[in-house]
Amino acid sequence: MHSEPPCSKLNCFFCTMNEPEHSVRRAKLSQCFKEMPLRDDQEHVLVLSGLWNISMTQPDDPEFPALGIFECMAKLIHRGIIDQNWLLRGQNIYIPYYAAHIIGSYTMDNPQFAEKAVKSGVVLPLMELLRGKMSWVEQRVAVRALGHLASHEKTFEAVVVHEVEVISLAMEIASNCLEVVYKEFVGIKARKRPKYHCDLLTRGVGELELQSRKAEEWASQLQCWSLYLLNCFASKERCLNLICNTEFLNNLCGMWGGLVNLTSPAGIGLLRTLCSSKTGRENVANSRQVMESICNVSRSSDDWQNMAIDCLLLLLKDPETRYGVIDIAASSLVDLVELRSLGESKMVGETISQTLLQDYYKIKFGFLKLKSQEAEKALEELWELRVENIKRDKLMSEQDMKERQVLVGKLKKQGNQKFWTGKIEKACKIYSKALELCPLNFRKERIVLYSNRAQCYLLLKNPAAAINDTTRALCLSGTVSPHSKSLWRRSQAYDMKGLAKESLMDCLMFINSRIKSEHTKRVRIPYYAARMINKQMNATWLFANAKSKLCIKKEKTVDEYESKGEYQLQEMMDAKNMGFPDMPTIVEDAKAEKRWKKR
Repeated sequence: MHSEPPCSKLNCFFCTMNEPEHSVRRAKLSQCFKEMPLRDDQEHVLVLSGLWNISMTQPDDPEFPALGIFECMAKLIHRGIIDQNWLLRGQNIYIPYYAAHIIGSYTMDNPQFAEKAVKSGVVLPLMELLRGKMSWVEQRVAVRALGHLASHEKTFEAVVVHEVEVISLAMEIASNCLEVVYKEFVGIKARKRPKYHCDLLTRGVGELELQSRKAEEWASQLQCWSLYLLNCFASKERCLNLICNTEFLNNLCGMWGGLVNLTSPAGIGLLRTLCSSKTGRENVANSRQVMESICNVSRSSDDWQNMAIDCLLLLLKDPETRYGVIDIAASSLVDLVELRSLGESKMVGETISQTLLQDYYKIKFGFLKLKSQEAEKALEELWELRVENIKRDKLMSEQDMKERQVLVGKLKKQGNQKFWTGKIEKACKIYSKALELCPLNFRKERIVLYSNRAQCYLLLKNPAAAINDTTRALCLSGTVSPHSKSLWRRSQAYDMKGLAKESLMDCLMFINSRIKSEHTKRVRIPYYAARMINKQMNATWLFANAKSKLCIKKEKTVDEYESKGEYQLQEMMDAKNMGFPDMPTIVEDAKAEKRWKKR
């Protein structure tokens, strides 16, 4: 067998990695990191690809951070921005992306590495990428890295130096990135998509469908990391007046997050952080659109339901915002007062009841008048439920309880008969009477009555009332095994109100509950549920709004866009007619997902 010829390159990174002597290897690696930004070598991309892989799989290994990897990455990003000829030579166009990703991976959970990175001058080059000097692909890894630096106490100040600009850019990216990605990649013909974007998205092994799917994932991550960066500032009450821009706040609830980036606070998480401060509470409370969006999330199957409830409670506990918020939120929160637990939160319903009723005597005895009669009626109903009915039930004898149970059962049957004969309004009234008489501890009976009355409201074209009743039935049934019919009925009600996301979440939970049910072995997804899911997934598609906006602008084609950087990278690439080889596939941000699962 013939041995491989010795490498002729001076300070070859791959040869250095194979150096058996530890001290010699470290010295050579340090020299490699110093010389890499100064040399033109087509193997730089292979080196960075390898470093990227190591930073993703071994982010706590101190060797490379101690030997100057951060300074090297910062200089490579800087060179890519100022030297256009170098950037477009060979495969160098990949280098800024990999360099920023390496910085972000090492600084994600390690404050010591973050301090080294800041001292090595990474902030300024990352800011250039954040400004859009290259493209949205590089913006994504830049905002990710800056978010990690801002999350550590000692390196936060390094990002604060650019505070106003960082916040303005992060807000702009969070608001517009989906439209940008659709306009510059997803919505254009495959042959016009930037080749190096396609290679980075799929590592060179994916077809058109995978490219589009990964672009959707990355666009969502770009939005998520922007919100994460803003959350770092909001949690320290920095530039709140800038973050609390009315238009931006109105859009926040629509920024889902959490789907492909589980470490993001999402839009509702940022609102929760803002509600922890006086300035934030004032601005959130002053926007009816924001308040209505939070109320919708609080009564949904959304993963962030608990954060929405927290937002409302924080606003209600503040005397300055309480009475403006209670007019809007009371009717929604009253539906949740029998919710026992939600995730790790216990006695959720009890907390809501105490918060809503803390000064109800002012309203009850006429000292205080709310603007909303609906809110006053909801609080009166809550008082009846949580105070008067509890007293009534305590005074009942065991015999009285049995008689009530029989009477409620008879009324339910009467209501069902009226319903099936088409007398919906009469059925609704009978169910209401049964609910008034039903003792609070008859949870199963109350679940059915609320759910049946909700079905009546659906047929009477009253989706708001149907949402009230189905939410109450679901709170009574609990989050572990929710009442499946109520989930489906609430999904229909949200659909009638045009709230596609809430409808989709409930429909998915409805199918999940049927699959888990012991009584439905080998269950099939009902046709009506599959049709609802298809409808709502189309409505909530990440790029749905971006696509509709571009369709309206008939005078512009989807592949025309203006670069916000100093030069138009795509035009230069087209002029050079550049093509790059395929790259290996690897899952990104695996450590972040693992960390979330542990938490």
